Amino acid sequence: MMQVRKASDRGVAEHGWLSSRHTFSFASYMDRAQMGFSDLRVINEDRVAPGQGFGKHPHRDMEIFSYVLEGALAHSDSMGTGSVIKPGDVQLMSAGSGVTHSEFNGSDDEGVHFLQIWIAPAKAGGEPVYQQRHFAETDKRGQLRLIISPDGRDGSLRIQQDASVYAGLFDADESATLTLDDNRHAYVHVARGSIELNGVKLEAGDGVRLRNPRTLQLGNGGNAEVLVFDLRPQELPQMP
Repeated sequence: MMQVRKASDRGVAEHGWLSSRHTFSFASYMDRAQMGFSDLRVINEDRVAPGQGFGKHPHRDMEIFSYVLEGALAHSDSMGTGSVIKPGDVQLMSAGSGVTHSEFNGSDDEGVHFLQIWIAPAKAGGEPVYQQRHFAETDKRGQLRLIISPDGRDGSLRIQQDASVYAGLFDADESATLTLDDNRHAYVHVARGSIELNGVKLEAGDGVRLRNPRTLQLGNGGNAEVLVFDLRPQELPQMP
């Protein structure tokens, strides 16, 4: 089954310094039909004004990764990590038993545009872990590059869950096919541009739930950047 949710249906949060679009329920945006999909809990598309950002705040028992589309995001945490995340970088923070961090736009004149994504871990607790790696445009051009996996294969970042994430860039006649194991779920998020998924046209900000899809075919892209999540067939309980 393929279920499309258009970008315009997402939750909206406007805070002046922050403009955010919530694919799933988050903070003051609550939609009981949009609590997540399998272990995927949050996809926030955030735009942060120059010199602004998220002050120090805590997390625990969540796998959190940032995917920067434009600008640069400065990160600092209680593990002693200080880094700057730019387009092509993937940052993964396993919060484990607890961590505090901050994220700021360090530029005085340019905004930062990024995706903040949360995936529930397989088990609670554990030592917090920080990972970051750059994936070149050539690694993603016309193909789906594995960026996150449960075993860290092929140079991907290692997540504490049975979930894999792929990133791809597609334009014109570039295309890719991903075959999933039986009895899996998938979620596709269009970060920017436009693309066809199994013949269905999608635009920036659109998301697609797929249950037992077996094969995903991406093509006919227009400056498209896409994230694909390979997930357990885990259904969230219905909220009353």
